[in-house]
Parts: sequence; structure tokens; C-alpha cells
Amino acid sequence: MAKELPILPSTAQPADSAQTEQYQYSRVFCQKENSPPLRLLLEFLKSRAQTPITPPDMDDTMLDEWAWVQVTLGYDPNRKPIQVFCARDRGSYQDVFDEEKKQFLDLLSAYDDVEAGFARGYVERARFLLTTRFVQNEMTDEGYDFNGWILEFYQDQCNGIVQIDNQGFYSPQGELIVDLSFKEE
Repeated sequence: MAKELPILPSTAQPADSAQTEQYQYSRVFCQKENSPPLRLLLEFLKSRAQTPITPPDMDDTMLDEWAWVQVTLGYDPNRKPIQVFCARDRGSYQDVFDEEKKQFLDLLSAYDDVEAGFARGYVERARFLLTTRFVQNEMTDEGYDFNGWILEFYQDQCNGIVQIDNQGFYSPQGELIVDLSFKEE
């Protein structure tokens, strides 16, 4: 399914793109109470013929921690890794979670169709938010696939809905259901 999610770079470029790193963000609003331990994500990626590269100083016991906050996962040793963040409805990053949730509920409030209501329901019931961030001009097709597999894992395992900046919300089948390409900044 990862290839079905069209995670494409934005066409907008900064005036001096050689000096400025432009980030692409994607999210999964998850309804499950807790995020799975990182070990399960890594096993899933490996089962999809991916080779996740974890930080060399990462303690193996952290892979079994469910309350993790941030990890970098590489897909190519010659490319910058993808940063993965997890903000929950409780704990030290609850303010980040609340702010993101409010922002997307506000965006979705402008729509009154069934699909937007579907997406709004997921955002309203979200218990944690998984966010990926990567440098657009560093990303390859393999990196977009790798990011797609991360999103798919959380969508499937945590009853989530995928949102990609400059695109919108995607159904579990990978179809764009709420186009936010003109609403986001």
C-alpha cells in the first residue's frame, strides 16, 4: 500500500534552495491509546523489504518503549534520515498534540461533505499523532516509499488516518478524500 500513497515533494521552492532546507511533513492521527514500540515498526519495515537505519547510539531497550517521542530512521546511508515524532494526548508534548489537532479540526471545519466528516472524526478521536519530517531536496523515490510504509504501519496498527502537507487527508485505501492543497500554508 505504501506505493499507493502519493507522497510527492511540493513544487514550491524557496528563493535560495541551496541554502534553505525545506521540510515535508506527513501525519497519522491515531485513535489507539498508545503507540506501538519502535521494534514493531522496524520489523514491519523489514517485512516490506526495507532496511531501516537507526541511530548508532540508540539503546536496544528503547526499541521496546511505547512512550517514545522522537527517532530518526534512515533508508539510505548517503541521505538525510526521516525524523519521526510522536505527540500524545497526555504527557510533556500534549501542547503540541493539542495545537496540531486544533489546526486540522479548524481546516476541516470549512468542509461539509461526508469525506471531511470522516476525516474530522478521526482527528477528533485521535489519542496520539505520529509525524514524519524530511528534507525535500534530499528525498529519493526510495525515501518516499520508506516514508509511505511508516505511515501505513501507523494507519493500520493504530486505527489512524493519513494527512500529508500540501495534499490533504487519505482514506485507508490510499485515496485523497479531503484536498487541502490550497488550504495549508
